[in-house]
Amino acid sequence: MLYDVLEHSTDWDTFAGNAAFFRVRMNEGEFVYAIYAAVVHSHLTEHVVLPPLYEVTPHLFTNSEAIQAAYKAKMTQTAVTIKSQFTGSKSNPEQRVAYFGEDIGMNTHHVTWHLEFPFWWDDAHEDHHIDRKGESFFWVHHQLTVRFDAERLSKYLDPVDELHWDNVIYEGFAPHTMYKYGGYFPSRPDNVNFEDVDGVARVRDMLILESRIRDAIAHGYFTGRDGSVISIRDAHGIDILGDVIESSTYSPNPEYYGSLHNTAHVMLGRQGDPHGKFALPPGVLEHFETATRDPAFFRLHKYMDNIFREHKDSLTPYTKEDLEFSGVSVEGITFSNRLETHFEEFEYSLVNAVDDTTEVKDVPISATVDRLTHNDFTHKIDVANNNDHEVLATVRIFAWPKYDNNHVEFSFNEGRWNAIEMDKFWVKLGGGSNHITRSSKLSALTVPDVPSSQTLIDKANEALTSGSELHLEEYHSSLGLPNRFLLPKGKTEGMDFHVVVFVSDGATDAAVSGLHESTTFNHYGCYDGNYPDKKPHGYPLDRRVDDERIITGVSNFKAVDVKVYHTEEH
Repeated sequence: MLYDVLEHSTDWDTFAGNAAFFRVRMNEGEFVYAIYAAVVHSHLTEHVVLPPLYEVTPHLFTNSEAIQAAYKAKMTQTAVTIKSQFTGSKSNPEQRVAYFGEDIGMNTHHVTWHLEFPFWWDDAHEDHHIDRKGESFFWVHHQLTVRFDAERLSKYLDPVDELHWDNVIYEGFAPHTMYKYGGYFPSRPDNVNFEDVDGVARVRDMLILESRIRDAIAHGYFTGRDGSVISIRDAHGIDILGDVIESSTYSPNPEYYGSLHNTAHVMLGRQGDPHGKFALPPGVLEHFETATRDPAFFRLHKYMDNIFREHKDSLTPYTKEDLEFSGVSVEGITFSNRLETHFEEFEYSLVNAVDDTTEVKDVPISATVDRLTHNDFTHKIDVANNNDHEVLATVRIFAWPKYDNNHVEFSFNEGRWNAIEMDKFWVKLGGGSNHITRSSKLSALTVPDVPSSQTLIDKANEALTSGSELHLEEYHSSLGLPNRFLLPKGKTEGMDFHVVVFVSDGATDAAVSGLHESTTFNHYGCYDGNYPDKKPHGYPLDRRVDDERIITGVSNFKAVDVKVYHTEEH
């Protein structure tokens, strides 16, 4: 309701006035969600940059031990910097990859995507339709899943197994996280069986919903609430399937197919207290900010991902004619320097973690946390255009781990499903040889860190004092992975990755007119209301490959092997 009030404010004074009025009258969590969603979607706030969520609601991003130390610092009026640790201990193998799921940039990425593509979005109350929303739901979570698997391989762990309603939940989880008001996030012990959750769903209900969705995939169509047959045997089918699985208001028949994903998050999040016996608050899986902290999040999404794959594998594979770009060939792929990852220490404010009063002054309180990053690098791609005219091309770059945890090489078909999207951009190819250089910092899939609250305040005050413009253009959209997460973690001795580049016809790919080299994809976002690339997310690796020679044999496709190294000290 508050989102609707803000989104439908007709001018800036009304928007800002409503925000100020409700800020002191509503639950903090509700207010923060509504204001961030409204700023993302309102035309009045296109260029507004809000502070990073991990500084606004630090309880949801920071271990409770650090929060308790922050309260002590406030009470004793002592400025302090607190080291925030990852959850678990070395006795828990999952702790080896906690740096990924608990990364504050990863958590922000997840919540930001759900703010941009909310499941409750209703076209009847808004001024536009969100293009390819269901497909984007599939793709962003598929990418999180395959990236998590790559991180596991770098730590000598097997790819994550799917979770299922009939099976034991092997990994427990102790979040070490607390609500600002409402106690600690509940834990889940090892080796528990799924139980019915009072007021949410029975385990049997989840099996029935899954069966109905798999049945629709096998038949190649969904049944609409009016009895209509909605085919999914084409490139658009993944969009409908995503709407159904999430489910969103775009689902053609939520009464029959339910809300598999959203209900599953609540079911899994409540397994610590399924019958409400202990009146525990919601679990980490029930908040977008905290969901990826629990390793079971990735098991749950591997389960969803396998359902999506069933559909994708039912589609006819691409033919050589589908893939060719006449007259264009990729001649070579190199990198400007050694690909290297390392950990860096990052500091952020915890001032909002503690209670506030005009009688007691704020003191500087911050947390530091280790986070994965990589050295900048540049893709160097040589492309020949043998046509007698300039052509617009779409360059698509992917990478996947070459070997599994037993050093067995992935087949092309397995590898392409595990492919990590690295970049996608347009370029004009002149006749003859073209040397394309593309910095990792320009990737369409990543965004920089939003400046801290204090930095935004200082920049705004400086602009007001000097009467100059406030330039925050690069932060207008925070939709994307952290730019330091583009490269998966390597190994000390080097981890082998298979890198592929596919150059397709940009003119044929374009879903909107007037595209040029500076037009960006904005990480599954829209361009004038439409996603600019009409090809499916993951193209040309999104469909099964029965014979890899069909795709590797076209001249506009090229693959190389490369090692990614990791250094412990930097």
